[in-house]
Amino acid sequence: MRVVSRRDVSLRRVLPFTSVVLTATIVGQGVVLATTALPPPPPTPPPPVVALPTELAALARRPFTLDEVRPPPTPAPAPRGNPVAPNDYGTEPYVVIGSIEIPRLGLAAPLGEGIALTTIDRGPSHWPGTAMPGDTGNVVIAGHRVTHSAPFRKIDKLEEGDEVIFSTEGRRSTYRVTGSEVVTPDAMRIVDQTPDATATLFACHPPGSARYRYVVKLALDSVNSTRPGSPILLGS
Repeated sequence: MRVVSRRDVSLRRVLPFTSVVLTATIVGQGVVLATTALPPPPPTPPPPVVALPTELAALARRPFTLDEVRPPPTPAPAPRGNPVAPNDYGTEPYVVIGSIEIPRLGLAAPLGEGIALTTIDRGPSHWPGTAMPGDTGNVVIAGHRVTHSAPFRKIDKLEEGDEVIFSTEGRRSTYRVTGSEVVTPDAMRIVDQTPDATATLFACHPPGSARYRYVVKLALDSVNSTRPGSPILLGS
């Protein structure tokens, strides 16, 4: 028969109690850890303030103006400036675009459109590609001095200030003579376009010869509408 000592009995009584206490302690610590909130992270410091130069700071405080936000203006259309190449012996339909009057010469005639001789033979003619009467640019008109109706027979009698009047496209455009010159037939500069409203009349020179060209220069004086009830377009 085994004899149990008093020490063994004491251990058997203490061990279960100790296990319960340890278990309760561990569980309690776990609950405390689970329910305890972590401290919030430290706040992020604000970004450093950078001082703008005086000029930039002033721009930043200034409101935008309409001129800064609106698109750039559309440039004005260029004046008509592509005169066609001369075509003396070509053929083209005869088209009347209006009339021309030169009081000093007693001339009042239809104004054709074209530069071929077949058109100029019918009367004064507008060089295609040059400005139209009343518009910005150089209106170029050719005419005969001797053959056919000889509308420019006395073109060399025009003096500074004399009127040349075109009636086209519902308006009456009055030009005044500013000067004259004699050039060779190859002086194509007479058809060059100008930034102002000008006109050029030319014909062969001297009468009965094609050796030179007599050129009369004009400047626009006024434009009036010929439609009933229409106002003056350019002061006379």
